[in-house]
Amino acid sequence: MKSEMSNATGRSSSLGASRSAGRKLIMWNLITLDGFFEGLKSWEIDWHEYVWGDELEQLSIEQSKSIGMLLFGRVTYEGMASYWTTAEGEIADFMNSVPKIVFSRTLEKADWNNSRLVKENAVEEVVRLKQQPGKDMFIFGSANLSATLTKEGLIDEYRLALTPIILGGGNPLFKASPQRMQMMLVESRSLKSGCVILRYQPQRGHN
Repeated sequence: MKSEMSNATGRSSSLGASRSAGRKLIMWNLITLDGFFEGLKSWEIDWHEYVWGDELEQLSIEQSKSIGMLLFGRVTYEGMASYWTTAEGEIADFMNSVPKIVFSRTLEKADWNNSRLVKENAVEEVVRLKQQPGKDMFIFGSANLSATLTKEGLIDEYRLALTPIILGGGNPLFKASPQRMQMMLVESRSLKSGCVILRYQPQRGHN
């Protein structure tokens, strides 16, 4: 499950830059060569261990310093909460203390420390949050929520850890959409494990 912290906080060499006004929304995920962020079963992420190690863990810890809030869909939120509420260490302290928002129409309450439940109008809430000053917001896992925010043009950066494995089947990170979105590569960085950190920004007006 420590690899899930890398999902929240993996970084490359220049990812901690601050913004003078407002804040960015950044998607970060480990993704397989065939485009999945988990296997056929929910939380089938054992393949994260192929690239998890000291290098990615240190990047994760450093990245946490630039994160002001985490956004989740229900399934990702519940999976993360079930693990981190009983974990210990520097990463656990961060995950349990950082402000978190879970977007769900079915969840009754958000029990994880420093969490808030938003049942309606996810797009409006994210627009409001982005207008506030502060550190960047991250979303990871949460493919359906990400698809909604992508459609509305609210994700400022797509940060992917391309993992050298073909899973053969699973839950795709990017859902089917009639829209194309052209991306600009901002930075790439390879790790000793064979994982490649990729940063992309949408090219507005080129879709």
